[in-house]
Amino acid sequence: MRAHEAGVMHAGALAPAPHWLRTPDDVNALLPGLWARTVERGADGALRAGGVSVLDIAAEHGTAAYVLDELDLRTRARAHAEAFDDAFDGLCGGADVYYAGKAFLSVAVARWVAEEGLRLDTTTGGEMAVGLRAGVDPAHMTLHGNNKSDAEIDRALAHGLGRIVVDSADEPARIAALARARGVRAPVMVRVNVGVEAHTHEFIATAHEDQKFGLALSDGVAAGVVADVLQRPELELRGLHSHIGSQIFDPAGFEVAIRRLVRLHADVLARHGTALPEMDLGGGFGIAYASTDRPMPVADIAARLAEVVAAECASAGVDVPRISVEPGRAVVGPTTFTLYEVGTVKPIRLDGGGERTYVSVDGGMSDNVRTALYDADYSCTLASRASDAPPVLARVVGKHCESGDIVVRDEFLPGDVRRGDLLAVPGTGAYCRSLASQYNHVPRPPVVSVRDGVSRVLVRRETEEDLLALDLG
Repeated sequence: MRAHEAGVMHAGALAPAPHWLRTPDDVNALLPGLWARTVERGADGALRAGGVSVLDIAAEHGTAAYVLDELDLRTRARAHAEAFDDAFDGLCGGADVYYAGKAFLSVAVARWVAEEGLRLDTTTGGEMAVGLRAGVDPAHMTLHGNNKSDAEIDRALAHGLGRIVVDSADEPARIAALARARGVRAPVMVRVNVGVEAHTHEFIATAHEDQKFGLALSDGVAAGVVADVLQRPELELRGLHSHIGSQIFDPAGFEVAIRRLVRLHADVLARHGTALPEMDLGGGFGIAYASTDRPMPVADIAARLAEVVAAECASAGVDVPRISVEPGRAVVGPTTFTLYEVGTVKPIRLDGGGERTYVSVDGGMSDNVRTALYDADYSCTLASRASDAPPVLARVVGKHCESGDIVVRDEFLPGDVRRGDLLAVPGTGAYCRSLASQYNHVPRPPVVSVRDGVSRVLVRRETEEDLLALDLG
């Protein structure tokens, strides 16, 4: 399912734009809401981020490169922490916000979000290692995963992670055995599949029954696992967990999930006499990738969730547990743009006489697979200069040997875009570097942070030597 219809049409004198894309009055303008706060077009026409020109970034760090605005990330992290703490202050003394590291994680980013009041959600031993290297308090870290290894669980226990999220019926026994061997009591949550069909792409909807995550509420499996956990002295059940998907704009799915979670929470109290102290509502808050996307402000999201939690707990006759959420994309997604250099520019005549300009860049699906994987929409702009040329409908494509190697499916660019220009694609902070590959043996780009007129490398560019070092011949 596509959020916007952007398929190729073969009729008319020009290649038509998709219905949601409008010819810009000013092709040099930056669409509000898509870019980090410090991004602007300088007097010379080139973009600047964090006070640094993209011309200087390209000269010093090369292209393709992810450019991350540190102050923007810190501001978004702090805004999430404050919004949820304020919204739930009168209900349960505040709320905890866990940054979902799967969106993008590096040592610096883990440290920054912790400094701004967020905790850290990890899904693998590798993500856990980054958080520990960054100095994040292990008690403020969570380990997720539908197929956690014994080594990952044991590592979480060894470092004293604050929560391990149970995702299958066999995990309580495994976690209990490992905890018993270490002489510790493991804090766990049970991930409940609440049966909510989130309004998003099927690959990032995670709470309907027919998928790999969680324990089904509808057939009693989740309640059975809760009972299993409660009878094991090596385990401390902290609460219930739900995550309904990603890139969600409609809060209705969260409201249904809360209602069903609270019912199970109340049932646990009635059946077992145990008042669970926590409840995690997951993340998945959407961001703007295109001009038609309308994400809710985080303060509004927090206030709405608090309202529903309060009402449902009152209806069920239970105290409000301490609430936590797990945003990732909403914190890091808008902070970053990918900077490319233009190579081949190829006007293509279409059936029926239409034309589309294909603009090739020095990256592609190896640094942003989301367009190919999810039919994701992106915007872009000519970044190295301003242009007076009239806009033309373009498709930005990568250098990989795939017809589906598309970075931006449809966008208006100046008609004089040419080899050597720089293009910037906003909104690439989440799930771009995290999903990056070495397809066609293209080394992955660096992550470069900008702040106060200074750029620095957070994650260095891979080299051909890095690729060959793994090849034992």
